[in-house]
Amino acid sequence: MKNLVAVINGEAKIEYDRSKALPQNQQDYLDKMDQKMDDGIPHGAGHLFAPDQQQKAQFVADQLVMAIKSDNEQLIAATMAYLALRLPDLQQVSADDKDGEVAIKFIYDKAFAKAEPVQFVRPDQLNS
Repeated sequence: MKNLVAVINGEAKIEYDRSKALPQNQQDYLDKMDQKMDDGIPHGAGHLFAPDQQQKAQFVADQLVMAIKSDNEQLIAATMAYLALRLPDLQQVSADDKDGEVAIKFIYDKAFAKAEPVQFVRPDQLNS
């Protein structure tokens, strides 16, 4: 079972381990989140009633990014658990935050890999 990683501007911020069982009270909380979102979620200038799973996931991902930016640990935990359990194939929630504009992508086909720096060597310094 693969982990879910929340990435902002290319940097891993939080990782959710799907192999650890979620306590029943927390599973119940996620069910309540679903029920509340079924009644409607903020969307643009209004509300989106009876959203589908993808629309709910987008809303939760928006909340996740806000929680990470404000260091709200409880909301981070709840939103990561929701996304990890409701979208079991999701590997990354990747957000690009530029000048207050946030674009979020769901990545299902690639696990997060930390970028490794590449060192360049001048040709006259190569060992041959």
